[in-house]
Amino acid sequence: MTAPPKKRGRPRTLDRNVGLDVAARLFWEHGYEGTSIADLTAAMGVTPPSLYATFGSKEELYRQALDRATERESKARMDALLSDMSAYEALSFYLHDVATGISRPDDPRGCIVSTAVVQCAAENETVAKSVTARREAAIKAIRERFDRAVVEGELAAGTDTDSLARFYGAFVQGMSVQACDGACTERLRRLVDIALSAWPGSRGDRSR
Repeated sequence: MTAPPKKRGRPRTLDRNVGLDVAARLFWEHGYEGTSIADLTAAMGVTPPSLYATFGSKEELYRQALDRATERESKARMDALLSDMSAYEALSFYLHDVATGISRPDDPRGCIVSTAVVQCAAENETVAKSVTARREAAIKAIRERFDRAVVEGELAAGTDTDSLARFYGAFVQGMSVQACDGACTERLRRLVDIALSAWPGSRGDRSR
């Protein structure tokens, strides 16, 4: 007697947040162009149709994964910039937190945004522009804290806060490259201390 055919199981559904975490790690480790749909579906354990049904496209998945990862990675830094810390203390916290975050031994090296999609194929230009906008947003947040420092007397009137913010933004990008090349947390923190020596304003501690 012939056995009845086995019923197919229902296709595995994709948990959005789990999928975003998996995607963020792959994009962080291999970059946008270095991560294929096959890589993503294999890591998530789903089929391409399931991935597209959930996220629409690889580009949209990348954007959402970056949103989730950067919110988690940068929340404490953004909170520091908005806090009652002195500008110098907030900047010190920000840079040291970056140094720690980009060199954790269990995570991919470097910053998922600072050095992401710096160069890309023409067809991925919209992705590159999206990441550039994120880097600009980080610099804007730092500049706004420096603008506040001018008003509050921690920086001299007439300080070029945009250039100062871009200086520290460039430093963060440089640290990301160093981390990708294997620099440890302690080495990066020493670099942060040198970068902080360029701070042109008051270093007052408001907690005292």
